[in-house]
Amino acid sequence: MTSSYPRLYSFRRCPYAMRARLGILFAELQVELREIALKNKPPQMLAISPKGTVPVLQLLDGTVIEESREIMTWALTQQDVQGLLAAQTLQQANALIDKNDNEFKYWLDRYKYADRHLEMTQVEYRQKGEVFLQTLEELLTKNPYLLGDSATTADIGIMPFIRQFAHVNRDVFYRLPYPNLQRWLQDWLSHPLFSQAMTKFQSWQEEDDVVVFPAAFIDRY
Repeated sequence: MTSSYPRLYSFRRCPYAMRARLGILFAELQVELREIALKNKPPQMLAISPKGTVPVLQLLDGTVIEESREIMTWALTQQDVQGLLAAQTLQQANALIDKNDNEFKYWLDRYKYADRHLEMTQVEYRQKGEVFLQTLEELLTKNPYLLGDSATTADIGIMPFIRQFAHVNRDVFYRLPYPNLQRWLQDWLSHPLFSQAMTKFQSWQEEDDVVVFPAAFIDRY
């Protein structure tokens, strides 16, 4: 079946893919969703993005966007219903996402897979990651969101990675001295759009009908 929507290859549990889906949801756009299995990547995805990572968005004109941050920004550039790309915070948001992607993610991966990285202990990897948590905690002592009274791309761009860090050991995470960050994460985990972003889909097969994501729009609050 031919789709009249941009086509998004995604994987539900990947934080990068969560970021892209949240951008699409906050923009109130719809895409054709193709949920993939990482161990059996479809040749259709590899043909347009040989690097083989998700998310990948193919626009109707054939343009391919291969980075989650660019997909999020593309979506919100089309329609920014809640002002997540607010000009007054955009530079700060970009700097925080840079720090998340280029520094924090390095320690997150080693904390999560400490048995593969024996140079340090898991506790030491966690402590390295906590440097970024401390930065976020300080920001959240001033405001309910990272950069003010409303969400920005910093919040939806970083939250999936903090979620992954917390889920390595939830008991430990919620004993750490970051009450504002813990509150912020819990608020996002219960947000209706995050719940919608985490909807389960079967892995896509070529013969499947088109899956439109989201199937319907819900209240953002």
